[in-house]
Amino acid sequence: MSLDAVIVICTIIIMLICLMKEVARPDFIVFCALAFLMFTGILAPADALIGFSNEGMLTVGLLFIVAGAVQQSGVLNQLVYRALGKKEGSSAMIPRMMLPVSGLSAFLNNTPIVVMFTPVIKDWCKKHNVAPSKFLIPLSYAAIFGGTLTLIGTSTNLIIHGLMLDQDMAGFSMFQLTAVSLPACIIGIIYLSTVGYKLLPVRKSSEESFTEHAKEYLAQSRITESSPLIGKTIEEAGLRNLKGLYLIEVISGTERVAPVPSYYQLKERDRLIFTGLLSTIVELHQVKGLRVETGTDIELDELSNGRAVLNEVVIPSQSPLAYSTLKENQFRSRFQAGVVAVHRAQARIQNKVGDIVLKPGDTLLLLSDREFAEKHKESKLFYFMNTTAQQELVPQKKSLIALFTLIGMILLASTNVLSMFMSAMLAVIVLILTRTITLEGAKNYVHFNVLILIACSIGIGAALQQTGAAEFIATYLVSWTAGVGIIGTIAAVYILTNIFTEVITNNAAAVLMFPIAFASAGQVGIDPMGLFVTIAIAASASFITPIGYQTNLIVYGPGGYKFTDYIKVGLPLTIMYMVVTVTMVHLLWV
Repeated sequence: MSLDAVIVICTIIIMLICLMKEVARPDFIVFCALAFLMFTGILAPADALIGFSNEGMLTVGLLFIVAGAVQQSGVLNQLVYRALGKKEGSSAMIPRMMLPVSGLSAFLNNTPIVVMFTPVIKDWCKKHNVAPSKFLIPLSYAAIFGGTLTLIGTSTNLIIHGLMLDQDMAGFSMFQLTAVSLPACIIGIIYLSTVGYKLLPVRKSSEESFTEHAKEYLAQSRITESSPLIGKTIEEAGLRNLKGLYLIEVISGTERVAPVPSYYQLKERDRLIFTGLLSTIVELHQVKGLRVETGTDIELDELSNGRAVLNEVVIPSQSPLAYSTLKENQFRSRFQAGVVAVHRAQARIQNKVGDIVLKPGDTLLLLSDREFAEKHKESKLFYFMNTTAQQELVPQKKSLIALFTLIGMILLASTNVLSMFMSAMLAVIVLILTRTITLEGAKNYVHFNVLILIACSIGIGAALQQTGAAEFIATYLVSWTAGVGIIGTIAAVYILTNIFTEVITNNAAAVLMFPIAFASAGQVGIDPMGLFVTIAIAASASFITPIGYQTNLIVYGPGGYKFTDYIKVGLPLTIMYMVVTVTMVHLLWV
């Protein structure tokens, strides 16, 4: 093995460790790894940047726009409402929910689908007195199932498709993955409707936890008569930078001020609502003219009257807010919203709100004005988990144009009239010319950080292949599985890909495994298509951790789940998915 190959393997190992430890955003970590390989001369600039012209990556970008145009109508919500219907036994509702979600995820980006349906499922569960934790993991898994059914179901499939085209191969057809993924999907739904449903925990949702424990983090005080604070601003009164408390609302008669600007002038008998570490409430006792009201329990509903409303949001993995504190993000002034509490892994973070370092999957309870959701509902900064923040219906004409454009794109690609890339490009042109979406709206739908991650990963994959590192790893992979033959090689590729996707990202896992699978197929003498199908499904089949796949992360907080819940429910499903995939690939491509 050459020195360059050693450097590439070491760089990838360091990159994986950084991704697992979440030292920074995934796209930045992968970008730095690629930059290092370019600066050391292992990759020429042209080879390092090859991912930015990859057809699969560009197709993903176009499909973000097409899917966004379809999903903006909001009419898809009604599909799950009708599918759930009336309560007829909770376990019987699982397949009625999972089937339409899987079907939609086969053709639309599954992350927005889960974001859209999570509040719908929560509302249905609340209405029928069912724990949302019985439904939200199945919702995430259903979206994952659907993503493996077609070429456009998830970005991972399109990335592998693009890499195959770069190798002068035909790539995937629209429904080539279906022969393997459909049996796995059916078995997965049956499992989650029976044994898996019994393994799903009964947990309090984040909304219930916020409400039940409000008295543990909310405190109120009042401006006394003749207080020296009267007429002073919040800043002048020294109430902006308390050690462990955070001022979220002022109630002045019938007026409510939330969030509270530093220039707000205090009035006699103003009620001040604080959140944070109540152990530091002694600070308020030391403020002359401010009376701390003890022995009263503040209800969350009290905060959201008049113009002030509560919004529950989740921080996605690509959010620019992640890995920095609320104070560093200037959250209150930037978004005109106060953070009431932050939940992580089924527990409220015991810290001053402003000093909390946000992480992907954190659930935030925000107090804001009623326009907050409308302003930020299409933001990539956070996902809204309450139905009041769902998008309004767009005109029916635009909804129909978006829907028929999607259908036309699928037909053109599946009948090979146009390539998937050309079909997606034509679809975007139609949507813009018909004014179904605007150019500005199209830009908002694209997740540029995902595209950067994909493009940089492709460059690192090229380094694996060019230096011989992929061939070296493939040699060991094949030798380790020599005793069980070709089926052992397929299983090993699946397991390695699945481990990568659980600890890093599905896109990076697929790109890193592609050259290894290509080399392995050559060494055992089989059609590489079978191993590429294996990678596509294994990279998406992330069921064991909440961090391996974005949809798992979205439902983590709202469902009130623990990390171990995913292992308990997802491990048997992972084994079943692997057995079905390896068996079908062996039957069809060996």
